[in-house]
Amino acid sequence: MVAPQPFFRARGTPFSVLHRIRVLVEAGHRVDLITYPFGEDIELPGLNIIRCRRPPFVSDIRIGPSLAKLMLDIPLYFSTVRALRSNRYDLLHSHEEAAFFAVNLARRHGSLHIYDMHSSLPQQLGNFGAYNLPLVRRLFSWLERRVLRTCDGVITICRELAEIALPLCAGTPHAMIENTADDRRVFDAPVDNLASELELTGRRVILYTGTFEPYQGLDLLLDAFSQVDGQYQDTHLLMVGGRPEQIAAYRRRAAELGVGNAVTFTGTVHPAQIPGLIDAADMIVSPRCAGTNTPLKLYGYMRSGRPLLATDLVTHTQTLDESIAYLVPPTAHDLARGMRDLLDDPERGRELAAAARVRAETCFSDADYALKVLALYDAVAEGADDHRIGVQGPEMTGAGTGTSAGPMDQAGTAR
Repeated sequence: MVAPQPFFRARGTPFSVLHRIRVLVEAGHRVDLITYPFGEDIELPGLNIIRCRRPPFVSDIRIGPSLAKLMLDIPLYFSTVRALRSNRYDLLHSHEEAAFFAVNLARRHGSLHIYDMHSSLPQQLGNFGAYNLPLVRRLFSWLERRVLRTCDGVITICRELAEIALPLCAGTPHAMIENTADDRRVFDAPVDNLASELELTGRRVILYTGTFEPYQGLDLLLDAFSQVDGQYQDTHLLMVGGRPEQIAAYRRRAAELGVGNAVTFTGTVHPAQIPGLIDAADMIVSPRCAGTNTPLKLYGYMRSGRPLLATDLVTHTQTLDESIAYLVPPTAHDLARGMRDLLDDPERGRELAAAARVRAETCFSDADYALKVLALYDAVAEGADDHRIGVQGPEMTGAGTGTSAGPMDQAGTAR
């Protein structure tokens, strides 16, 4: 597996990479993960982490395209080449832009290739204006089409991506695997209680967790909270995540709005601490203002028993609807209205949270997640063995749920 991210770090794609690996090693497979030289080592039986070399002057990596990322992808490529020369792998599983070089390397070394499509990379450039240049977008579009037309299997994480991939990978096994895995399967409950340390008792807590990138809509969130705070003296906004310089900027913004004392910034916390913070919250808010990919964190929120307030955009509505979440237009005025409505009507919030939990248990369970991952692997292996193609569908293309015995079952795959 090749992941061009810091692993492990508490943000979207590394979580997804982690759970793909967790399912595979629990099924008895062995995984060599080739990744960046940054992040926390995760110990799982059957996982071997291989970190590429760190280029000079690159001390860390941020979210999104950057010169540093390009510089890291070069040693990542050479680490992949060395691994393929040294070992015989059944399959090469690449994430995001690593697929651009993995598609050729897999063919050269006789390995099957699965492309894990966490986003449409040409579209992703739109969230980072400095790199959203026509020539760069055309190059990424050509590379993405080439990968989708030549790989042996494709994973997408939401319907929007499936609709992009399917016309290009017609006949190739495909699975839409939402990031519904349960983090509690990996991270133990912490000994300390961060929520208690933050002294949140007696306050009605509005919780945000995630990165502090512009597309997350945190300016809208702070503006909305400033409209609510004066009406409800016991409300408190808890913002979890962000880099130090981002936190400093939003702390200044909160002070300018007059709510500095009613907002707590924790910085990035360990994933094991998130459930305790959710338990301390009265509502969770996802104020995204751009993008189309479904946030991975939504599935955990649905299991949480807390009402969710989210913007009424496709990034959310691919998964959420008005029966399980309070959806509002992406404006500060409407976010504030949603906060007031849920604060004034806690019974409605409890009903939404209960319905979301039922939806999560019936449609987005960890067990179903594992079955989808293993079924896609089976379908890719069967296609290589039998030279036949399964029936397409946006949920699971050519990836049946049977227990066939292809080369991916050498390690005794459990069902």
